[in-house]
Amino acid sequence: MSKHRTFKALVVEENTNGTFSKSIQERSVSDLPENDLLIEVHYSSLNFKDAMSASGNKRITKQYPHTPGIDAAGVVVSDKSGTFTAGQEVLVFGYDLGMNTDGGLSQMISIPADWALACPETLTLKEAMTYGTGGLTAALSVQKLEKMGAKPSDGPVAVTGATGGVGSISIAILKQLGYEVIAFSGKPEQSEHLKDLGASEVRHRDTINEIGNKPIGRELWANAIDTIGGDYLANLLKQTKAGGVVTSCGLAGGAEFSMTVMPFITRAVSLLGIDSVYIPLADKKAIWERVATDMKLPNLESYGEEITLEQTPEYLDRFMSSQVVGRYVVNVRG
Repeated sequence: MSKHRTFKALVVEENTNGTFSKSIQERSVSDLPENDLLIEVHYSSLNFKDAMSASGNKRITKQYPHTPGIDAAGVVVSDKSGTFTAGQEVLVFGYDLGMNTDGGLSQMISIPADWALACPETLTLKEAMTYGTGGLTAALSVQKLEKMGAKPSDGPVAVTGATGGVGSISIAILKQLGYEVIAFSGKPEQSEHLKDLGASEVRHRDTINEIGNKPIGRELWANAIDTIGGDYLANLLKQTKAGGVVTSCGLAGGAEFSMTVMPFITRAVSLLGIDSVYIPLADKKAIWERVATDMKLPNLESYGEEITLEQTPEYLDRFMSSQVVGRYVVNVRG
């Protein structure tokens, strides 16, 4: 392929006054980093980490100009490593994509070959991006509960941040696998939507914190998936049944929390972290096989809103103002 071939990409630039601006620009293949695998991107998706990168968060992205997008689904143009063949459909999630390596909110990307995996035959590229990193994180969270022995007969599973990408897909997967779900959200107007996803009950997220400073509370749920962090995570743990498991994958409510060890030593509650970025590629392949089979959701179209690359600046701002509902799939070529 010619190094002079042009394509469109979202570019975030740092202004002289310290602010950051977002625009769709024309770039050329020669602007991309020198890596083995060149991919023509068809779909991407939006995640909170993309919004942080797009707002100039230098804990996520150190150098600008930069193209965010931690997810990408597309077709191989060339692969100098010989791992993939031209025309093969591939998926990319995490590693350094969209952080310090130009990401999936672009019609072309260049990455190391060991960041990509073949798209399962039972998923289209768009379906894969309807899940995206949010759906991957949800699937990993449910799988970790299962590995710790969780089963539907144990009782309800609490899910925080229920209207977000991870929360909404978690609810749907849990429902499909036979679990009862209590959804917690700060958006009460979305209650019917959450019930449509599979929640049997919807509560305001602040009710989790009504326990206050008590070291331990009543046992209200068997297990939990937390996507918020902070006091919400601490108080979820305090109210989890004996032997239960709480997974943690988010920090919108704070990166720190304070509590006693009481839930751990009097109820044997377990707190487990979820990493969807740097897990081994073999583990990513394994969880995607489940996403493509027993965790594959019917009517996937209803779980994500399709937008164009040109709309991404507006939609990324929604993440920073807590206006996100569900998943956003970017038709990069639409």
